[in-house]
Amino acid sequence: MSRDANENLTTPRLAMPPQTHTTDGQPRLVGVEIELGGLTLEQTAILLIDHLGGELSASGDYEATIRGDSAGDWRVELDFELLKELGRRERGREAAEAPLESLVKDGVEQMLKLVAEPVVPVEIVSPPLPFERLKDFQALIVRLREAGAQGTGENPIYAFGLHLNPQPPALDTRTLLATFKAFLCLADWLRKRAKIDITRRLTLFAEPFAKDYVRQVIAPDYWPDQAAFIEDYLSANPTRNRELDMLPLFAHLDDDRVRERVSDTRVQARPTFHYRLPNCEIDQPDWSLHHAWNDWVEVERLAAEPKRLDAICRAYHDRLEQPLGGLLNPGQDDWAQVAEQWLSTNRAL
Repeated sequence: MSRDANENLTTPRLAMPPQTHTTDGQPRLVGVEIELGGLTLEQTAILLIDHLGGELSASGDYEATIRGDSAGDWRVELDFELLKELGRRERGREAAEAPLESLVKDGVEQMLKLVAEPVVPVEIVSPPLPFERLKDFQALIVRLREAGAQGTGENPIYAFGLHLNPQPPALDTRTLLATFKAFLCLADWLRKRAKIDITRRLTLFAEPFAKDYVRQVIAPDYWPDQAAFIEDYLSANPTRNRELDMLPLFAHLDDDRVRERVSDTRVQARPTFHYRLPNCEIDQPDWSLHHAWNDWVEVERLAAEPKRLDAICRAYHDRLEQPLGGLLNPGQDDWAQVAEQWLSTNRAL
């Protein structure tokens, strides 16, 4: 399971999950979001147009849309919601607005801009892409690095991430819950692999799930219907701040139920998982999309093998039932290491 030291860094291998198509025969899609520093919004947008083609359609002073890709629109934005909203208001300001009111708004906006620009990332948001186009995103990362893009480790105050939005192969509850169970069983391993930047941990952008909730979900007999699955999740996690944010997917399935419990307007209904754990380390020459993507594929591989999934769920559930989660057992104090062994030696179960 270790990363291949001899891997060609210019074209890293991208693993494919067991199911590359949905159950209705359509190719599965994945969206990618990447946060970075070192480049302005304008520089980033120009580079994307040169890489992708298409044309720029500006929708605010701090966000832009690039149209013309067959997969859909790409977005580039300064990842600070208040500043973006002020930029939108500026463009839509009526000519009759009082000069003093306009001056005050301009001053507030400029003050926020001065404070925000050194620390707030530029974010690139792709449309849902066919899996084969992940190689294109790899090439885009190389171009951004060559242009001076910086990752989360470049500055102690940076907290930049890479998010993956993979479409599930099916939307039935058992398929979704199997993937979620697999993720929970591998979360310690994923966290260890990702080496989450200290600033990202302190800013609480991607919190782990509480152990009591993990214990509930990975229990062998936990196979609720859709409504109960969503209700249990919302009761324990009425927030986007999770390593695997299920709110977009649940809003797609049952928007009213989600909106009753979560008022965050940033939750957008989408038929995707929202994997928020990985760092963006774009300035590192050996870093690329394949690290996060290939680790996610291990989650899907585990989910696709019911016997192996049931076995690791039972083992992890037993561990969590022990005093201090098994920390008192010699040689068994690192579930990430145990999960690594499961991935490498239990494929035949």
